[in-house]
Amino acid sequence: MHAKLPHPFDDATRVTAGDSSWQGHTSDDYWAFVGPFGGATAATILRALIEHPQAAGDPLALTVNYCAPIAKGPFDLDIRLVKANRSSQHWSVELSQGGGEVATLATAVFAERRPSWEHRVAQYPDAKPFEETMPFPKISASWANQYEFRFVEGEMRIGPPQPELASTYSKIWISDRTPRKLDMLSLMSMSDAFFGRIFHARRELVPFGTVSLTTYFHTDSAELAAEGITRVLATADSKIMHKSYADQNAELWSPNGRLLATTTQIAYFKA
Repeated sequence: MHAKLPHPFDDATRVTAGDSSWQGHTSDDYWAFVGPFGGATAATILRALIEHPQAAGDPLALTVNYCAPIAKGPFDLDIRLVKANRSSQHWSVELSQGGGEVATLATAVFAERRPSWEHRVAQYPDAKPFEETMPFPKISASWANQYEFRFVEGEMRIGPPQPELASTYSKIWISDRTPRKLDMLSLMSMSDAFFGRIFHARRELVPFGTVSLTTYFHTDSAELAAEGITRVLATADSKIMHKSYADQNAELWSPNGRLLATTTQIAYFKA
């Protein structure tokens, strides 16, 4: 029998431990227009933290600052446990290449999630089932073709300029094109798997890139595994685009109606 090949996502986010740092490698499968897909980079960092021998608890928050372009090839991850107590850990990760300056700076919080009082304020978005929606066509960026996007509302439409700007709101099913059970790593990556809101508003592609991304996790590894899902229902929107920078915020939901993660980012654009 042939050995089962790793899923492209697991191959792209693979890390190995070294003497003083961890190593990863960019993936052509998750390449964007001028560098690696930010979600895959964030997931790679998160994998190194989860697999670190000192890690305890589950990811609670991850902030990734994309300081400089990452070139194709290997990179190093300098991981440091900044502070730990009985219930949480605070981590710092620096990504660099060839002994050069830091290209990506991340901070993370891990926590032991214990049973407690809860109040679920956010409401599950009303949406057509995944099976009743159509896949979005493939595009030129390879990272996007690793996912299947099915817009329920607010599909990105690139075309001639219009007198009025289009809505920046989208409701969308997201899954790995090659099915893969959702875990904390793919949830992290999918939290960045949204087309720039400016593309939606202007109906055109413009130079765009994430500067800083923060994702908050509202589930733990055991709960997510129990969901047994391969897709999320997500909503994404923007509040402001001003002087070359724009925000973007999103929610990622389980098809079973649980809010799994919320995320916000600030991105650069040229228009």
